[in-house]
Formats: sequence, structure tokens, C-alpha cells
Amino acid sequence: MRSSHPRSAAVAALVATALATGLLAGSADAAEGAVSADPIRIHDIQGTTRISPLNGKQVTDVEGIVTGVRTYGSRGFWIQDPDADDNDATSEGVFVFTNSVPTVTAGDAVKVSGTVGEYIPGGVSSGNQSVTQISKPTVTVVSSGNALPEATAINEYSVPAEYAPAGDAAAGGSINGLTLEPSRYALDHFESLEGMNVKIGTSRVVGATDPYSELWVTVKGWENTAKRGGTVYGSYESQNTGRLQIQQLAPIAQQPFPVANVGDRLTGTTEGPLDFNQFGGYTLVARTLGTVKAGTLAPETTKPQAEQELAVATYNVENLDPSDPQEKFDALAKAVVENLASPDVLALEEIQDDNGAKNDGTVSAEQTLAKFTAAISAAGGPAYQWRTVNPEDKKDGGEPGGNIRQVFLYNPARVSFTERAPGDAVTATGVTKVNGKAALTHSPGRVDPANPAWADSRKPLAGEFVFRGKTVFVIANHFGSKGGDEGLASHHQPPVRSSEAKRLLQAQAVNGFVKQILAEDKNANVLVLGDINDFEFSATTDALADGGALYPAIKSLPKAERYSYVYQGNAQVLDQILTSPAIKKFTYDSVHINAEFSAQNSDHDPQVLRFRP
Repeated sequence: MRSSHPRSAAVAALVATALATGLLAGSADAAEGAVSADPIRIHDIQGTTRISPLNGKQVTDVEGIVTGVRTYGSRGFWIQDPDADDNDATSEGVFVFTNSVPTVTAGDAVKVSGTVGEYIPGGVSSGNQSVTQISKPTVTVVSSGNALPEATAINEYSVPAEYAPAGDAAAGGSINGLTLEPSRYALDHFESLEGMNVKIGTSRVVGATDPYSELWVTVKGWENTAKRGGTVYGSYESQNTGRLQIQQLAPIAQQPFPVANVGDRLTGTTEGPLDFNQFGGYTLVARTLGTVKAGTLAPETTKPQAEQELAVATYNVENLDPSDPQEKFDALAKAVVENLASPDVLALEEIQDDNGAKNDGTVSAEQTLAKFTAAISAAGGPAYQWRTVNPEDKKDGGEPGGNIRQVFLYNPARVSFTERAPGDAVTATGVTKVNGKAALTHSPGRVDPANPAWADSRKPLAGEFVFRGKTVFVIANHFGSKGGDEGLASHHQPPVRSSEAKRLLQAQAVNGFVKQILAEDKNANVLVLGDINDFEFSATTDALADGGALYPAIKSLPKAERYSYVYQGNAQVLDQILTSPAIKKFTYDSVHINAEFSAQNSDHDPQVLRFRP
């Protein structure tokens, strides 16, 4: 950095104030510049931490070259100082928030006066890092047509292998006050480039194009590679540092965003400002976007079950209701028949009531299920029958008015359902003995519905099935969502995962119920399955498996195949099937038909387990 200016009482007071208010005087030079005759530079504003040392201060005639203009969403433009200092921790770029459509153009040399601030996408409660910006700007264009500052390359050599420093315990686990170490931590590296013109070369797509015109790539092609081209999130310490979100500066109406699937390649150079947003953190907002080269990824098809094998599957069908287009029903049905090979028992999650999100007290899902099973038959599948327990209105979370619930579909030509005093929304099924064997008191029935763990959440659905004379207990689940958890790029490191507390209690409740079954018959065939909304390495899964009551069957797969969902470029496990000790031999398949593709019938991949009871 530049040599220090003589200190003064005013400077000392400014620095003390910044420190006292947590605004973090990351650069003493910048604080001095604020009260000196020297012009404020962008690196003075950015400082050496995540929070500007000039946060809340007025700055005058900050010079830079416009590197990108955004005319939608958070409207404004980025400027960069072509005359960098020698401190890698200080970014040379900054966002200028105009609120209205900017009148500048890339290549303009400008002087900007305004207020330095820290904008937190998603608000303080999100845990997101902030974006240093200049707001309420007065902009003077000095010249136009200037060469842009050379883009800084982001690649496998520049991004460190370690994801983030540990948060400062004295600051509640926040990393905001820590001096950036861009050569040591990936998050620090990206933060040191915040607002700057950056570029990537040809990179593999690890998160398909979504409805919001964004995709994810990795600049580290070798990092935790999934078998089909994604990047596996295999532990809380495997955040995958090479991931980067890609958007474009051009409005979609002017330039359609490319459609890409996992395993495709974004070829050539993609270049533009590095932003931070609410939905994914650090994002390259492309002024120049590379070209998508399609790969060969195709939806998977599982192997049909043998005559003596029972095939049990789980599938989150994403808020299915009769108002959905017939095309969605037909596509889901085709997947059941062709990709899942018509499993004998299929547990569905997110079946909505008969009028979907209309909030009028309706709780029956008969029309939804009649429409879906008819579509399966039309696709050449079996004439599935169904069993479920309707929820209480507005008591199970999910889309308001939708009353989502779990449902069993079963093929009566292959398996029978043992009906025992069907339960209702508030009646708990229990475990008893019938003819010397474990049995449910209510089948179908709900597991422990009065337990506070299930407040505003889906209650487990339990049922008894018989296949070739053998009883199989199936418990279908849809645990609480991850809503409210902080993202991997949170300013808290490790991020706060507040939703885990509820799922832990839910897992303990289900584990306790399975243990009741096993206490009556240690050789009982029990399958716990559904959208567990948590990883195979999580405390939730550990609680489900506690005491050896259950085994997470997805762990039988190679690590490169363990995923059912792709989130922010990380292929991860949310959907699971767990087996009781009597189920010693089985084959397991996470059938990848949705999560890796831009065109989806659901955002989850179904799971199938085959075994011989």
C-alpha cells in the first residue's frame, strides 16, 4: 500500500470510532485519506476486511473506469481503479448503486461522489456477507471509450484450497472483522476481488441453468467430482472452493441466457464484475459470456426388480396438485414407469390437496392422486392404489393452503397393504403384537403427531405391507426444510444451520418408533424413507441410525454417486432410504433424472431400494 500519512487527532478519532462501532478500520491508510487532502481511492474504500473503513462516510470524486452496467434488479454500475495498490487484500473495484437506470457506459472514466455503505443482500438475518457500495451518487463522466482494466483470472491456481477462516468467537463467529488472507482462503480471495473485473476460462457446469437465468461452474475440474460431472458435497468441510455462480449483465429480453445442464462446459472466456448476491454469494456477472458446449448427460433408468425382489422408492413430486398442467402429471408418471421401473411401493412427498394452494380448508387429496395414478396407468404402469392420512388444515407447513402430505402408492398385483384401523391426523399409530409378530395399531397411521417436533411440519406416515408372505414396515417422511439456514458464504464461519435442531428432534422421534418395532421383533423389515432434508453425514441422519436401528442405504454407494439434489453447484443428499438390520442385502439407486437438468419435473431425484424380504 501507499506510505502512511502523518497521523493527527482527527485521524485517531476516526479510527477509534470505526473500531468502536464495528465498522472495522481495515486500512489505516484509508481512514487517514478520509480526513486528508489526498483523494479517496477505491482501495481505500474497500480496505483490508469485509467492511469498509469508510462505512457511512461521504466520499468525493472517487475515480474509476466503468466495467459493467446493470439496468435491472439492483441497478447501478461497477468502477475499477486501473492504478492498483500493492496490497492483495484490497479490492480495486466497487459497485455504485444508482437505484435508477445508469447513464454511464463500460469504458467511461468517471468521478463518483456519494455515501459509502455496506448492503447485505437478504438482510441482516440472512447471515450473508455485505457488498461495499457507493450510494446516492453524483457521477461525472471525464472521458469515454477507455480500455477496461485487465480482468483478474479466477482459476484452479488462484483460488485457495481452504474455504474460509474460522469466525471470531468474540464477534459471534463472524469473519467480517478479520484481515483478508486472499492467498489462504477462497472466501477471502473472492472478497479481495469484490467489484473487480474478473474472468474465467472454459469451465465445467456443476449447477444447471435455473429459472432465474443463472448457472454454476467450477474452476477446479478435479474437485470432488461426481460420477456424472457435478461436484459432490460430501462433508461440512468439503464446501468446494472452485464453485462460482454465473449471471449476465445483458437483460434477458435482449440476450437469452444459455440453457446448460450439469456436465456441460462453459467454453471460452467469461468476463465481468464480481458481485455478491443473496442467492449464492460470489457471482460473476458476465459482460462477456462464454458459449455452452453441451455434454452427453441423460436421465438415468434404474434396473427393474426381479420377481422375488421388493422395490421400494421415494420421490418428492414438488407440490403436485390438480391445477398443474397435464404435462407435469404425464412427465412424472413416465418417470415412475420408465426411469423407476414401476416400483412395488412408492412413497410420495409434496402431494397437495385437491385445489392446491387455494386456502379454503380443503385437505383431501383424492383428486390429485386419482389424476396421478391415472397418468401412471396411461404411461403403461401398474394400477397403483394409494394410502395416506389427510393432514389438519394449515398444520403441516409447505405452501400455504397446499396441505402437502406423504402418500403410499403400491402395486396390488405385487404387494398388499395391511389395513389396521386407519388413523387420522391427530391419532398416533403404535406398535403391538399380532400372532406373535410386530404390527401397527393403525395402518396407515401417523407417527407421534402430537410431538412438538412436528409442529408446522409433515408428520411421518407409517404403513404395513406384505410381499410374498413377509411383512414390511414402511415409514414415509418429509422432515423440516433448511429454510433459515445461512449459506456457505455466510459471514459466520461455520455458517449457522438453525433448521437442524428441528430435524434432529424429528429424527429422534422416528428412531424411537423404529426401536419400538424392533423391540417386538428384532428381525422386522423396516424401511424409513423420504425427503429427509439433510445430508448422509448430518446429525439428523446419525440420530435416525442411532443404536444401529437403521442404516443410511445411500452410504452403500461410492461417494461420487451420493446425491439427490443440486444446490448452488453442490450435488448433495436430501432424499434417503434407511434400512433395519434384517435387510442385509439390497441394491440402492439414486436415480438422477431431475437435479442435474435445467428442465425438471421436480427438483429432487427419486431413490430406489430393492431387496428380498
